[in-house]
Amino acid sequence: MTERIETYIVDSFTDKPFKGNPAGVCILNNTLLNEQMQLIAKELGLSETAFINKIEEQNKYSIRYFSPIMEIPLCGHATMAAAKVLFEIFPEMEKIHFENIQGLDLLIKKSGATIEMEFPVFDTVPQNAPEELLKALGIKEIVNSEFNQETNILLIEIESDKLLQSLSPDFEKLKQSHNSINGVLVTTISQRNGYDFESRYFWPWSGTNEDPVTGGTHTFLSKYWSTRLNKKKMNSYQCSERTGFMEVELISDKKLTIKSEAQIVLKGELRI
Repeated sequence: MTERIETYIVDSFTDKPFKGNPAGVCILNNTLLNEQMQLIAKELGLSETAFINKIEEQNKYSIRYFSPIMEIPLCGHATMAAAKVLFEIFPEMEKIHFENIQGLDLLIKKSGATIEMEFPVFDTVPQNAPEELLKALGIKEIVNSEFNQETNILLIEIESDKLLQSLSPDFEKLKQSHNSINGVLVTTISQRNGYDFESRYFWPWSGTNEDPVTGGTHTFLSKYWSTRLNKKKMNSYQCSERTGFMEVELISDKKLTIKSEAQIVLKGELRI
């Protein structure tokens, strides 16, 4: 018997369709096998697809994320996309609790068109960036390089936002330059009016070549820039081709809020 799954494509971290970061959202009535979710994510071909399933408690859902290559424990833009869908289906709903595979309780609230997500805060530790990796990225000089264990991502700070925008990595060489990270995040202070810092995220090891706008990296990127800029509330801009934005605020040593908007661009029915 064919199973029909209500499925959406949602652009997160943007106030305009076809900007920000597109995510798939599948609303499940039954539990799917990991292999089935992986195949669906590969079929949709987006950087991540979220699979949500209602838990008996009010306004609580399990959420899992798959890239076309592997399961991802935590994903910001797919969380925002899933929340956007549920808030549209249930307009009276004002908050959602998502529980991810790590057992994290992700509280999501809405205020008009704005969606606010509570995410954990992670630390970074100094780690050298391999010369071959920098060469593959097209970077000659760096300000700093650090590593986040929870996401297995290498952070590289550079001086110029113009260089950040112009990066055109050799992704085959990038994959060969490191064998134990999920991705590399390149970041810099923003010279753009109204923004504090900018970033781009490359992850050919575990997803697509570039993730257009990445909420999950802000679990450590926010604390990194909070320390450097001595600010708790900041505006972040991701200067990928699609571009996207968010406001982040550290509300404690362990939690931050991420605020932005999302646009539903497609609703359909997946048949498996």
